[in-house]
Amino acid sequence: MNQTPVQRSLWARLVALAPQLMRFGAIGLLGLIVDVGGFNVLRFAGPGGEGVMHEYVLLAKVLSSFAATVVAWTGNRYWTFRQTRREEKHHEFAWFCGVALIGMGIALGCLWVSHYLLGFTSPIADNIAANGVGLVLASGFRFWAYRKHVFNNR
Repeated sequence: MNQTPVQRSLWARLVALAPQLMRFGAIGLLGLIVDVGGFNVLRFAGPGGEGVMHEYVLLAKVLSSFAATVVAWTGNRYWTFRQTRREEKHHEFAWFCGVALIGMGIALGCLWVSHYLLGFTSPIADNIAANGVGLVLASGFRFWAYRKHVFNNR
């Protein structure tokens, strides 16, 4: 099968990005464990399956997302984007948190629509909305924004 120059160029760019995408994915998986695990512990780890934040679904997601953000920034700064990170850690972390907040907003929006607008309130529905659909959409946004704005020492 013959490829056009555009197809070859896109393929070459994807191949060049593959190692960085794999590192981003590994850090993302670790962040996912912290986020999903924290969310479920806060919501469901307690007597009768009710955690300390059982009734506070959105706050539980905010706290688990914050913990995952700290883990993700550390991993991405020192491994995924180590070649292009900024010298000023505080400036970079502020940018990272801004992007993470937008990503968290994407996941929270999915959870809000599912839980409150559509009425899907089971643990599995909350996890699919927040940690399935929401995190997939947020991850795509985050990779683009981290690469373009956060870990871009230009």
